[in-house]
Amino acid sequence: MADAQLSAASLPAHASPHPVANPGYGKRSAPDQHRRTAHDFAHLPPREAAIAAYIDRLADGADISVKTLAKQLPYGQCALRTALNRLQQAGHLQRGRERLPGTENVRWITRSWFSRTARGDDWWAAFTRGDVPEEPPDRPRRTRSRAHILLAALGRTAPALSLSQADCAALAPLVAEWFTRGATEEVVLHALTSGLPTPVHHPAALVRRRLTDKLPPERPAPRPPRRFLECAECGVPGRPEALPGGVCSGCRSERAPAHPSALPPAPVIHARAAEIRAAMSLKRQEKPQERTPV
Repeated sequence: MADAQLSAASLPAHASPHPVANPGYGKRSAPDQHRRTAHDFAHLPPREAAIAAYIDRLADGADISVKTLAKQLPYGQCALRTALNRLQQAGHLQRGRERLPGTENVRWITRSWFSRTARGDDWWAAFTRGDVPEEPPDRPRRTRSRAHILLAALGRTAPALSLSQADCAALAPLVAEWFTRGATEEVVLHALTSGLPTPVHHPAALVRRRLTDKLPPERPAPRPPRRFLECAECGVPGRPEALPGGVCSGCRSERAPAHPSALPPAPVIHARAAEIRAAMSLKRQEKPQERTPV
């Protein structure tokens, strides 16, 4: 009945705003997700689909702990704990820890990553290594357009450096490289316009020479994040390959049905039965010893 009370599309009108977790905690959306559709969680049971749809609509930083969800949704804590574990097994949720970057002291923070798009174990393993980009890179067309605009307007700042359409198109990749290395428009303009000779005979050649000679160094590669996942059942930390489906080997063995021990081969059974029959036959053939009367 609870599934009927909670719609995957909307909450009751009187529902209170969902609480926000402490800064740095709460829901964290996984990167590179598909666009939201009406059939995102159709493969899940009704209860899990309703809970997943509710979490999906929450903003990053929302408190999605079992206790908080139980106050907002018509489910008990036990039911929510089971549902979240099933969402983790289905690839929509992963819980673990991440080391905060840029801190002098080593500090690990609890994370709850949610993905509208179901992910397999290999994807989550790549995510923990930082192989999945946190943000999609800028499209080259956008970077070239930004560079072309700067070059086309260069004559307004320094009339001696007025460039033609062909010059802007030829020099735009050099400016784009400056942007890739972290330079701003102000930095590029200062490098191109400061200390100009008088007169400027070849504006395009001068701009090319300065863009090449004053090119800033490449920015150091960002350090990969330090993350690890936790078992959905017991919370033990481990590497992704040790937690298939979000469950450690110990919890998987506890959930697995008990199997009888393997029987010995048939020849061994037959030989043992023959030994038992022979022993019983010898016992029947033995006569009891007569006692001597006193």
